[in-house]
Amino acid sequence: MAEKRDYYEILGVDRSASAEAIKKAYRKVAMKYHPDKNPGDQVAEDKFKEASEAYEVLSDAEKKQRYDQFGHQAFGPGSGGFGGGFHDASDIFEQVFGGGFNINDLFGGGGGGGGRSRGGAARGADLRYDLEVDFEEAALGSSRTLTLPVSTPCAACSGSGAEPGTSKQTCPTCGGRGQVSSGGGFIQFSQTCPTCSGTGEIIPTPCRVCNGNGYVKERTKVKLKIPAGVESGSRQRLAGKGEAGARGGPAGDLFIVFHVQDHAFFRRNNLDILLEVPVPFHIAMLGGDIQVPTLHGDARLKIPAGTQNGKLFRLRGQGIQDQAHGHGKGDQHVMVNIEVPTKLSGKEKKAMEKLISSLHENHFEETIKLQKETKKFYERKRKLDTE
Repeated sequence: MAEKRDYYEILGVDRSASAEAIKKAYRKVAMKYHPDKNPGDQVAEDKFKEASEAYEVLSDAEKKQRYDQFGHQAFGPGSGGFGGGFHDASDIFEQVFGGGFNINDLFGGGGGGGGRSRGGAARGADLRYDLEVDFEEAALGSSRTLTLPVSTPCAACSGSGAEPGTSKQTCPTCGGRGQVSSGGGFIQFSQTCPTCSGTGEIIPTPCRVCNGNGYVKERTKVKLKIPAGVESGSRQRLAGKGEAGARGGPAGDLFIVFHVQDHAFFRRNNLDILLEVPVPFHIAMLGGDIQVPTLHGDARLKIPAGTQNGKLFRLRGQGIQDQAHGHGKGDQHVMVNIEVPTKLSGKEKKAMEKLISSLHENHFEETIKLQKETKKFYERKRKLDTE
């Protein structure tokens, strides 16, 4: 017989480890080597049993003291009754993780579809629906009614999975426990019952409508309220609107993922709106008012005389409502894009030429500024060339 490994070595803890540290170490090792996670792997099964045996000793203050003093001999023949006192490895696992634990949830097997409990009920799967919304809907909010193919409880069997007039029965293989035991000696190993898949029940006569699943696929209408201010990638959870649970289990959730379409002229930056507006050159030159579209209606914007291209103006409170924090609305930033006239007639061109001839270069401050900087640049360049 192979020599037993040190219990502390099995769990990877020091002899001075606290009870909490020992428990934490056992959870880590047991989850790694649990047979449900490693089906058919005898080595993993042995390591799981080994870890469970180590934890049963080291988690008990009296047994731990005897083990620290005498080692494995403390539990051999003639050791005062400790021999043969070990429990089933799966029972120890269940004690540590709590009664009614779901092995699928622990190992990530739920995947939003929930785990099947004894009795056959299982939570329905979560659903994702990608929804394209217009810019206006996302910014201001709206309502939609979606028609989705969703699993719903079977009306014929009321979600039980059993043909009307019949009922479920206790599994004859496991006696309703959902598990069957194997092995021998001082450790017994339990595994999921192959007949009922761990539910503890069987359906001798499955429902002919749903084939024993307890649910059927139907096109279902779901009412959706789109909150103002949603952005692309944001999600909304509709509890209980996902797939129906198997055999009477609770329904999963429906997650709406929003994809906001671009707008023809509005652009968004968090709660603010950016808009480029064409401004006729004479208004930019002489000043005047223009009409600007906003999410909440038209607004008047005063353009000062001499406004340059690219100038930004702010319209306070004309942005998106802050639904998350209730801090009012964002702003709308208006960028001036000076528009020059096109398709002038001969007469109009002559009138423009007359106007332009009356202008002096001092009227163009930005041009003068560029000329001055250019002159400085060439002077420095000539100095470098002569050095």
